[in-house]
Amino acid sequence: MTNENNDCCCIAEILNVICILQRNANCCGDNCLDTCDRGFLGNTATTLGVNTRPIMLYTCAANGLPWSMPISRDTTSCPAGTSSATCSTVFRVEKVDGCCATFRVLQANTDPETSTNFPYLATNSVFTMNLNCVCSIRCLNDVCVENI
Repeated sequence: MTNENNDCCCIAEILNVICILQRNANCCGDNCLDTCDRGFLGNTATTLGVNTRPIMLYTCAANGLPWSMPISRDTTSCPAGTSSATCSTVFRVEKVDGCCATFRVLQANTDPETSTNFPYLATNSVFTMNLNCVCSIRCLNDVCVENI
C-alpha cells in the first residue's frame, strides 16, 4: 500500500473553506449548522464586520492540550496548552497548500475599551504546520481582527 499523503484531507478541506471565507469576509451562504466549515463568517449569513474564524489546533501528541505558539519571535517555545502574555493557543489560518497550512498567532486583546469588538490582535508571529500532525481543530466565534 502506498501513502499518497491523503491522511490530512478532512482538516485541510475545512481549513481551505475557512481561508476562502476569510478572504471574502462579506460573503453570504445558505443557513447551515454552526460548524467550522459553514458557508459564511459571523453568526448569520447577513452578519457584517467579521474577517476571521479563529481556531485552536490539537495534535495527536499533546495529550488533549491545544497547540501553543509564541506571540512574538522573541519567545522560543510554549508548552502545549499554554496561553499567557507570551504564548497563545488561538490562530488564524492564512494559507493551505496540500497538507501544510500557515497560521498567524492571535493574541488576546486585554484593552477593556476595545476587547469587546476586537477580542484578538494579529501578531507578526506565523508558523507552518504539517496537517498530518493535527488530529482536530476547534473553531471559536467569528470575529474582526484589526490589521489583517
